[in-house]
This record gives sequence, structure tokens and C-alpha cells, in this order.
Amino acid sequence: MATSNDLLIKQCSVIEFLVAEGCSAANIHARIKTVYGEMCISDCAVRKWVRIFKGEDPRETILRDRKRSGRPLSASVTAHREKVDCMISANRRVKQKEIANAVGISKERVHHIVTTLLDYRKVSARWVPRQLTVEMKAQRKDMCTQLLELCQLSSFLHEYLQQNIPQLPKTR
Repeated sequence: MATSNDLLIKQCSVIEFLVAEGCSAANIHARIKTVYGEMCISDCAVRKWVRIFKGEDPRETILRDRKRSGRPLSASVTAHREKVDCMISANRRVKQKEIANAVGISKERVHHIVTTLLDYRKVSARWVPRQLTVEMKAQRKDMCTQLLELCQLSSFLHEYLQQNIPQLPKTR
């Protein structure tokens, strides 16, 4: 089944053809109503389209909407993302309002960039990434390696404590 927009375009095409033949608006509406029944566009809409098609060259009339630029996504461009990321990396306690003022975009766009594009979340008044970054993973690996080495070297300390503190369990 065709959507209402498709039906409108079909009916407008019929109106355009019948206007080119010289039919009146009332006659066009009656003919469309016999074919489409309840799905027919109103008499007022038929008259509007008849005025449009009579006033212009039918070959130049476009039934579909033309491409519109819409609102540009200038607030979410890569440059703004990088600035926001640098500000958060420099100061994890930075506020959205401060970022918005520094970058020159709205607080809503800052929130979108921070939470959706950069994937940060607020924890204890600090922005923290939802996932660990490569640097954070490397840092954790280094810390774990250091702790492991420390545990292996501490066997001397454990033996010393066993000799001097009698209630310490002998596990090694």
C-alpha cells in the first residue's frame, strides 16, 4: 500500500495533467474522488494545486520537496570535538558551561559532544571515559607489573617478619 505522501504526489500529477487538458478545479476534484475515494485530497488542496499549475510552466513544476540545507552541524565538527577533548583532558572537573563559553557553542551541543561523541560520563564531579583508553590500559599494565615485581621481591620481607613475629602464618 502506498504511503500518504506517495498518494499526494500521484494525485498532484493527475491534477497537473488535467490542468494541462483545461479541466476546472471542481471537475478535477470530482474525477479524483471517483478514483481515490476517501483517500482523495480536499477540494481546497485541489484548487491550490490548480492555481500553482496554471501559474507556472508545468515542465518546471517539481512535486517533491527540493533538497534543503537544514541547520548545519557546525557545533559537532571535529575541531570542536578536539577542543572539548583537550579541555577535559587538561581539567577533568571542567563544567559544561565553561566548555561552552570557551568553544563558543551551546551547552546542549557540549553535552552531546561529551556524552555521545567522546563517550564521557560524570563521576564525582569529574569527567571520566566510559571505556578505558589505550594510554589508560598501558598505565594499568605497568602498575600491575610493578606490583607483581614488588610481591616477588617481598618474599625477603615476609621471611623476616615470620622470624620476628611468631603469630604470622607460614605460607611460603
